[in-house]
Amino acid sequence: MRPTGKDVARRAGVSPKTVSNVLTGTAGVSARTRTKVEQAMKELSYVPNHSARSLRNGRSGLIGLALPDLSTPYSAELAHHIVDVAHERGYGVQIEETGQDPLREFELMSQARTNIIDGLILNPIFLEKSAVQVGVALPPVVLLGEVSQQLADRVWVDGVSAARDMTLLLAARGHRRIAVLGAEHQRYVATAHTRTEGYRLALGELNIPHDPSLEIPCDVWSPRGSAEVMRSYLETHELPDAIFCFTDSMAIGALSVLSALGYRVPDDVAVAGFDDIADGEFANPPLTTVSFNRREMAERTIEMLIRRMADRHREPETTTVGYRIIERASTLGAQRPARPGQ
Repeated sequence: MRPTGKDVARRAGVSPKTVSNVLTGTAGVSARTRTKVEQAMKELSYVPNHSARSLRNGRSGLIGLALPDLSTPYSAELAHHIVDVAHERGYGVQIEETGQDPLREFELMSQARTNIIDGLILNPIFLEKSAVQVGVALPPVVLLGEVSQQLADRVWVDGVSAARDMTLLLAARGHRRIAVLGAEHQRYVATAHTRTEGYRLALGELNIPHDPSLEIPCDVWSPRGSAEVMRSYLETHELPDAIFCFTDSMAIGALSVLSALGYRVPDDVAVAGFDDIADGEFANPPLTTVSFNRREMAERTIEMLIRRMADRHREPETTTVGYRIIERASTLGAQRPARPGQ
């Protein structure tokens, strides 16, 4: 017969309520107790019965995860961890792609309101067009990323500080003409805005004059999109000392173009990225990047959503996931000598 939560409780030496708390995250459970319960579930091959729980409490046992572009390595890695953590807590995950379309965000919010899903994890791109707005009835929702607001819970990496630190690192390697790929352009994209802000802050601290020609917009944040932009840029501009790309995927596209044009990285130009995707570690050369723990991000997000589903009237909170800069061969060449007058 299929094992039940009571069977898990007996095997772990805890109460059925404790097993339920481990699955739902609605009450505090010590790390030692959680480990015992999870080990018992593994030994019994226990699978939560979402249908039975739905009949009891009027919930579906599903949460929604909506990301702008599921084709990117970053989205795939993040979704992997969110699904893994959600399953540990007893939830299935419905994964959707918004395609940067606020209308799709509104549709998913409607699903959450009608209990097709119990809660929603949403990664909006545009603040002014996001489905999270004043006057909109919000279901349980947690936002990911750099769209800043005071209406909903949010989990993010501080893109301003991370971009500042990456720019300072490039400058410490002797680079002065530091370009950014993916810079804020005509439309407000939250990620581009925060990372451009961090870059400019660093230039100010370094007393490096701001040169708008070194801020390179890129509407499609993919290897193909960045390669097209990089190729076009180098037709009319001098090669920068360093290029800080706002994602690793864009950096991989930039590396391809630089190699095709005969430039050596990092000897002729240093290249850095952001996100620490697996592909970046195995690029040629391996990418210097801003790294953060996506498993930790997934855990914080799921825990925050479970708390929100249990209490919709809590004050919204924001949690920040830490980051570190990993320096690899794409910036670790010989230190660039200062130019005359610098």
